[in-house]
Amino acid sequence: MWNLKQIEDEPDELVLALEKRGLNSEGEIEQLRDLLGGRKELIRSRDDLNRERRVLARAPASGDAQAVRARSARAEASRMGDQIREVETRIEQLVSNFPNRPHSSVPVGGSSENNVTVLTWGKPREFDFDVLDHVEIGQRLRILDLERGAKIAGSGFPSFRGDGAVLSRQLINFMLDHHRDRGYVEIEPPIVCNRRASYGTGQLPRFEQELYWTEGNTLALVPTAEVPLTNLHADEVLQEANLTIKYTAYTPCFRREAGTYGRDTRGIIRVHQFDKVEMVKLAKPEESYEELERMVEDAESVLQFLAIPYRRVLLCSGDMGFSAAKTYDIEAWFPSQGRYREISSVSNCEDFQAQRAGIRFKRRDGRIEYAHTLNGSGLAVGRTWAAVIENYQQSDGSVLIPDALRQYMNGLNDIRRR
Repeated sequence: MWNLKQIEDEPDELVLALEKRGLNSEGEIEQLRDLLGGRKELIRSRDDLNRERRVLARAPASGDAQAVRARSARAEASRMGDQIREVETRIEQLVSNFPNRPHSSVPVGGSSENNVTVLTWGKPREFDFDVLDHVEIGQRLRILDLERGAKIAGSGFPSFRGDGAVLSRQLINFMLDHHRDRGYVEIEPPIVCNRRASYGTGQLPRFEQELYWTEGNTLALVPTAEVPLTNLHADEVLQEANLTIKYTAYTPCFRREAGTYGRDTRGIIRVHQFDKVEMVKLAKPEESYEELERMVEDAESVLQFLAIPYRRVLLCSGDMGFSAAKTYDIEAWFPSQGRYREISSVSNCEDFQAQRAGIRFKRRDGRIEYAHTLNGSGLAVGRTWAAVIENYQQSDGSVLIPDALRQYMNGLNDIRRR
């Protein structure tokens, strides 16, 4: 989060960062400047009153007028202190809607067209038959039931069936085991979060309408395990020797997907409820970008074990998430579409979330600093399910089980209509 000192010391940096994000924030910037100017005047007046009060307190007593003025100066200074706090609250409310500044290595651009492909792994399979998408395969094999899921909860709430449900569950187990092997500590967190936690990772206040709230709007269903995992250490001071901290967790995720009407309405690419295995790191600032590269490799290694072709894409400044300073998307190959689709997003948020959530650490020399937070999908389970179904489809209508999953599937080598 942008703090007052940053804004006052580097006002042009905020303007430049918002321009790189493609945001037209002239009105908010002007409002912020007025608030900052008013705050400065209030502080100056309060300090003048306090100085006057101290002078009067040190001067020889000269009657009731002096005492009356001292009491008046004290009361005026107190009122101005209240006004300063009110202005600072308005500033914080305004600034809390400003996204993180992009890292210097992030390409400047306004849309996905400005993203940069960093690497491509694997060769898409050549089929000697007409490929089907995951929806048609799932319906033919009776392992995906979109209609009955919609009957229960509405569109965007898929239901898996039979071997399809087993595949989804075992993908979760495979991913969790995989990340545990790579040094992540597995957590089973709450799947609701309070407003403080949602603010800490950047969902509030800007994206309140994206969340599913319980009665009273005090708890939200988690949109991603990033929220509870990052907030495990909210308002704590960690020890430098304990960083980097690495967590992984499975949770169902709930998002309204407001503003995406008409996009990816077929299948399970964009839904309101989905499963995801998440990775989160808390790192020292000087090591966070090395940890970002390692986290990307951790996510990619899941696809490598599943032998699913993918590419890594560096997002441009206008296509990143609100809290991110730098983001890589990992996109898996979908043969039915003849293109790559996002299956993981891995970000370094630097100290943006840590400032909001109060996550600090103590250096060996006693200095206290904000940690850097990182998060990434490891992976989105539903999209991985769809990628497996499409890439491993066979001409007879069956779907092979990837070698890496067979030990999880009770000896099942393929999925057929049963």
